[in-house]
Amino acid sequence: MLSCKLFFRVLAILQFFSLVPITLAPPSPNLPPTTPWRNPLHTRQISLTNDIFFCPAASWPAADIGVLLTPQVPDEELQSIIQEIDPARIEAIIEKLVSFGTRHTLSSQTDPNRGIGAARDWIAEQMRSFAAASNGQMEVTVPSYIQGVGERIPFPVRISDVVATLRGSVDPGRYYVVSGHYDTRCSDPLDYECDAPGADDDASGVAISMELARIMATRRPAATIAFAAVAGEEQGLYGSGLLAQTYKNASVNVQGMFTNDIVGSSTADDGTKDPYTLRIFAQGTPTTESAARASIRASIGGENDSPARELARFVVGVAKNNYTQMDIPIIYRLDRFLRSGDHLPFLRAGYTACRFTEPNENFAHQHQDVRVENGTQYGDLIEFVDFDYIARVGKVNAAALWSLANAPMSPQNVTVNTTLLSNDSQFKWLASNETLLAGYEVLWRPTDAPLWTHTIPVGKVNMATIDLSKDNVIFGIRAVGTNGYASPATFPFPG
Repeated sequence: MLSCKLFFRVLAILQFFSLVPITLAPPSPNLPPTTPWRNPLHTRQISLTNDIFFCPAASWPAADIGVLLTPQVPDEELQSIIQEIDPARIEAIIEKLVSFGTRHTLSSQTDPNRGIGAARDWIAEQMRSFAAASNGQMEVTVPSYIQGVGERIPFPVRISDVVATLRGSVDPGRYYVVSGHYDTRCSDPLDYECDAPGADDDASGVAISMELARIMATRRPAATIAFAAVAGEEQGLYGSGLLAQTYKNASVNVQGMFTNDIVGSSTADDGTKDPYTLRIFAQGTPTTESAARASIRASIGGENDSPARELARFVVGVAKNNYTQMDIPIIYRLDRFLRSGDHLPFLRAGYTACRFTEPNENFAHQHQDVRVENGTQYGDLIEFVDFDYIARVGKVNAAALWSLANAPMSPQNVTVNTTLLSNDSQFKWLASNETLLAGYEVLWRPTDAPLWTHTIPVGKVNMATIDLSKDNVIFGIRAVGTNGYASPATFPFPG
């Protein structure tokens, strides 16, 4: 037998010389017959028997059910979207945002050249130019409200978001949101007169929203995608709070949200470069989950299978590939210590949301007055930004958003039968009449595995029995579309 280490070295070599991810699938006498809707994006396989490769740490349970799960390969349209992301355009966006001097939430909203108002108007103007090419499918709005005196708000101020909404062609009521915040700050969060360039925090995230809006405006995703630039983040997540609450008040079906915040640099404070890694932060037990449901989740070992973590696993499955060139480690927490971001208001509103952030932050370049002190340059200056890195972050976002918007919605009301003792697992879920839907797959993984490892196609049904004990593995159910796109998995609760 080959050792586990050698096995993965061989796999890495094979993957390096092929743009198509490789599946290692042992022959399975229990594998359900291949169905006509079997995902065409997940079909390349190398069949290797279990007695050739053996990894002790991953050998239990030794179940030969289903096939090893393959990462999704971008189709031609997604490849085209990814290829159009332009580092030079990202650079131009960030240069323009930096040119406003400060974008502090409390800064001028009427000066045409300096302050957050000038930045807001320019972003809206650019988004409207993108929408002009959409044949009426993209709408740009600037929702706003007057925030009264509060935390980091010493006087009433208008909070304005800029949102470009690309209407879905098949399921327009289902939304996916991507955002960056366009406000900035200096060392003192109440100093709105100092220069606060905010190149990394967070012109980089705004540039991704704008570049993806430009590229996708002329395309037709099945579900709706909203590209947002929000304000008030540094003062207390006010702009994202406005957006999330607006969606909630209108009962908008937001199925996923990403904030890109501090995604502009690949260099750490010690000079270490990591230009091919992007962190995704994913909350565990949902903020809005009742105490009773959270208790059930804990009792069945579902703490690591919250909706946010299923979304993060989805991102890894569709965006960690040779087309993006990015590794995407999932960080199992809401956010960094002592920090927060614009995904939090969406989580509080009951939506599923994650945060993207560069791998190693340089805190001399965040929330700092621009100055040189003891030979160290402080300030969030554009000279510290890596535009090629941001473009790759944009590719990750593009792969995630496009794959989500063109897949069916995740299965709803998924349950596992716990009314009897048995060594198989029985699942039910709500039947869907979605146009995109071709069928369902049951996913499973060992309880200590971070990502889904196996998939079992079960057809266009609303129940399935799997000859594998629910006591020994983690299960999820996902929907698969006629186009091959698959949804994030849904974790089953007893029912």
